[in-house]
Amino acid sequence: MKIILLENLKKIGSIGEIIDVKRGFARNYLIANQKALYASKENIKQVEKIKTDLGKKDLEKKKIAKQLMEKINNKVLNVKRLVTEKKDLYGSIKPTEISKLIFENEKIEIKPSLIQPLKEIKSLGTFKVKLDLHSDVQAEIKIKVDSLDQAK
Repeated sequence: MKIILLENLKKIGSIGEIIDVKRGFARNYLIANQKALYASKENIKQVEKIKTDLGKKDLEKKKIAKQLMEKINNKVLNVKRLVTEKKDLYGSIKPTEISKLIFENEKIEIKPSLIQPLKEIKSLGTFKVKLDLHSDVQAEIKIKVDSLDQAK
Protein backbone atom coordinates (compact mmCIF):
# COMPACT_ATOMS: atom_id res chain seq x y z
CA MET A 1 0.00 0.00 0.00
CA LYS A 2 1.38 3.40 -0.97
CA ILE A 3 1.34 6.13 1.66
CA ILE A 4 2.77 9.64 2.18
CA LEU A 5 4.69 10.24 5.40
CA LEU A 6 3.73 13.23 7.54
CA GLU A 7 6.68 12.75 9.96
CA ASN A 8 10.31 11.73 9.83
CA LEU A 9 10.31 8.10 10.95
CA LYS A 10 13.50 6.22 11.75
CA LYS A 11 14.18 3.34 9.33
CA ILE A 12 11.00 4.18 7.36
CA GLY A 13 11.40 7.54 5.63
CA SER A 14 11.13 11.31 5.82
CA ILE A 15 8.35 13.90 5.52
CA GLY A 16 6.55 13.95 2.16
CA GLU A 17 8.12 10.71 0.99
CA ILE A 18 5.82 8.24 -0.77
CA ILE A 19 6.62 4.72 0.37
CA ASP A 20 5.14 1.25 0.01
CA VAL A 21 4.31 -0.55 3.29
CA LYS A 22 2.13 -3.45 4.34
CA ARG A 23 -1.57 -2.64 4.52
CA GLY A 24 -1.92 -3.49 8.25
CA PHE A 25 1.07 -1.35 9.26
CA ALA A 26 -0.30 1.56 7.23
CA ARG A 27 -3.87 1.36 8.55
CA ASN A 28 -3.28 0.27 12.14
CA TYR A 29 -0.23 2.38 12.99
CA LEU A 30 0.83 5.07 10.51
CA ILE A 31 -2.58 6.39 9.47
CA ALA A 32 -4.23 5.75 12.87
CA ASN A 33 -1.51 7.85 14.59
CA GLN A 34 -1.56 10.61 11.91
CA LYS A 35 1.97 9.77 10.81
CA ALA A 36 0.89 9.17 7.19
CA LEU A 37 -1.90 9.57 4.60
CA TYR A 38 -3.07 7.34 1.75
CA ALA A 39 -1.14 8.27 -1.41
CA SER A 40 -4.04 9.61 -3.48
CA LYS A 41 -3.55 12.42 -6.01
CA GLU A 42 -5.37 14.90 -3.74
CA ASN A 43 -3.30 13.92 -0.67
CA ILE A 44 -0.03 14.20 -2.63
CA LYS A 45 -0.95 17.78 -3.68
CA GLN A 46 -2.04 18.65 -0.13
CA VAL A 47 1.21 17.32 1.41
CA GLU A 48 3.32 19.27 -1.11
CA LYS A 49 1.57 22.47 0.05
CA ILE A 50 2.03 21.81 3.78
CA LYS A 51 5.48 20.19 3.60
CA THR A 52 7.26 23.25 5.03
CA ASP A 53 4.82 23.44 7.96
CA LEU A 54 5.40 19.75 8.66
CA GLY A 55 9.16 20.34 8.54
CA LYS A 56 8.84 23.18 11.08
CA LYS A 57 6.72 20.99 13.40
CA ASP A 58 9.31 18.22 13.13
CA LEU A 59 12.13 20.65 14.01
CA GLU A 60 10.11 21.78 17.04
CA LYS A 61 9.61 18.17 18.18
CA LYS A 62 13.33 17.54 17.68
CA LYS A 63 14.22 20.61 19.77
CA ILE A 64 11.96 19.42 22.62
CA ALA A 65 13.44 15.92 22.37
CA LYS A 66 16.98 17.35 22.64
CA GLN A 67 16.01 19.30 25.77
CA LEU A 68 14.61 16.09 27.30
CA MET A 69 17.75 14.20 26.35
CA GLU A 70 19.96 16.79 28.06
CA LYS A 71 17.89 16.44 31.24
CA ILE A 72 17.86 12.64 31.51
CA ASN A 73 20.78 11.28 29.47
CA ASN A 74 23.07 8.99 31.56
CA LYS A 75 20.89 9.24 34.69
CA VAL A 76 20.86 6.26 37.05
CA LEU A 77 17.47 5.32 38.48
CA ASN A 78 17.26 2.95 41.44
CA VAL A 79 14.63 0.24 41.87
CA LYS A 80 14.23 -2.09 44.84
CA ARG A 81 12.56 -5.47 44.31
CA LEU A 82 11.96 -8.75 46.07
CA VAL A 83 14.36 -11.42 44.80
CA THR A 84 14.62 -15.22 44.90
CA GLU A 85 17.49 -17.10 46.55
CA LYS A 86 19.22 -17.13 43.13
CA LYS A 87 19.11 -13.31 43.04
CA ASP A 88 16.47 -13.28 40.28
CA LEU A 89 13.48 -10.93 40.34
CA TYR A 90 9.91 -12.10 40.69
CA GLY A 91 8.82 -11.04 37.20
CA SER A 92 10.71 -8.40 35.26
CA ILE A 93 10.85 -4.62 34.96
CA LYS A 94 8.88 -3.51 31.88
CA PRO A 95 8.91 -0.22 29.91
CA THR A 96 5.63 0.86 31.60
CA GLU A 97 7.30 0.63 35.00
CA ILE A 98 10.42 2.45 33.73
CA SER A 99 8.17 5.23 32.39
CA LYS A 100 6.57 5.64 35.85
CA LEU A 101 10.02 5.59 37.48
CA ILE A 102 11.29 8.38 35.19
CA PHE A 103 8.18 10.44 35.95
CA GLU A 104 8.55 9.94 39.74
CA ASN A 105 12.25 10.84 39.77
CA GLU A 106 12.60 13.46 37.02
CA LYS A 107 9.00 14.71 36.50
CA ILE A 108 9.38 13.94 32.77
CA GLU A 109 6.66 12.00 30.98
CA ILE A 110 7.94 9.46 28.43
CA LYS A 111 5.66 6.99 26.64
CA PRO A 112 6.49 3.32 27.35
CA SER A 113 6.59 2.68 23.58
CA LEU A 114 9.71 4.90 23.37
CA ILE A 115 11.56 2.89 26.03
CA GLN A 116 13.74 -0.01 24.89
CA PRO A 117 15.72 -1.99 27.47
CA LEU A 118 18.87 -3.36 25.78
CA LYS A 119 18.48 -6.56 27.82
CA GLU A 120 15.45 -7.89 29.72
CA ILE A 121 15.60 -6.74 33.35
CA LYS A 122 15.07 -9.94 35.38
CA SER A 123 17.89 -9.90 37.95
CA LEU A 124 19.90 -7.63 40.25
CA GLY A 125 22.42 -5.26 38.69
CA THR A 126 22.62 -2.22 36.46
CA PHE A 127 20.93 -2.26 33.05
CA LYS A 128 21.14 0.18 30.13
CA VAL A 129 17.86 1.42 28.67
CA LYS A 130 17.58 3.30 25.38
CA LEU A 131 14.98 6.06 24.95
CA ASP A 132 13.89 7.01 21.42
CA LEU A 133 12.76 10.59 21.99
CA HIS A 134 12.72 11.49 18.25
CA SER A 135 13.80 9.79 15.03
CA ASP A 136 17.14 11.66 15.34
CA VAL A 137 17.43 11.95 19.15
CA GLN A 138 18.15 9.06 21.52
CA ALA A 139 19.01 9.09 25.20
CA GLU A 140 20.35 6.37 27.46
CA ILE A 141 19.62 5.83 31.15
CA LYS A 142 20.64 3.13 33.60
CA ILE A 143 18.29 1.20 35.86
CA LYS A 144 20.01 -0.09 39.01
CA VAL A 145 18.09 -2.98 40.56
CA ASP A 146 18.71 -3.72 44.26
CA SER A 147 17.19 -6.29 46.56
CA LEU A 148 14.51 -5.11 48.99
CA ASP A 149 16.43 -7.01 51.72
CA GLN A 150 19.51 -4.79 51.16
CA ALA A 151 17.34 -1.74 51.73
CA LYS A 152 16.70 -2.75 55.37
